[in-house]
Amino acid sequence: MKIKKGDKVKVLNGKDRGRTGTVLAVIRKSGKVVVEGINIVTKFEKKKDEAHKGGIKKEEAPMYACKLKVLDDEGKPVKKTKKTVKKNK
Repeated sequence: MKIKKGDKVKVLNGKDRGRTGTVLAVIRKSGKVVVEGINIVTKFEKKKDEAHKGGIKKEEAPMYACKLKVLDDEGKPVKKTKKTVKKNK
């Protein structure tokens, strides 16, 4: 995966298409990424005891990295490639 924590990305498709945000976490095993302010889901928590209040919480959910495009500082798309060096014989 070529997306790293702290990269600025743009969503290519889905309900948040066209929005931008920074990468908070990368989950390499499943190929997913958590982006700040993107793919917000609602979680309902039960009250466990007096210290832990229950309620409705909104948080970012992971989304597939293939739905994102990396941006540079100016907001233009970046093509990250591996550089290979050819050896002369």
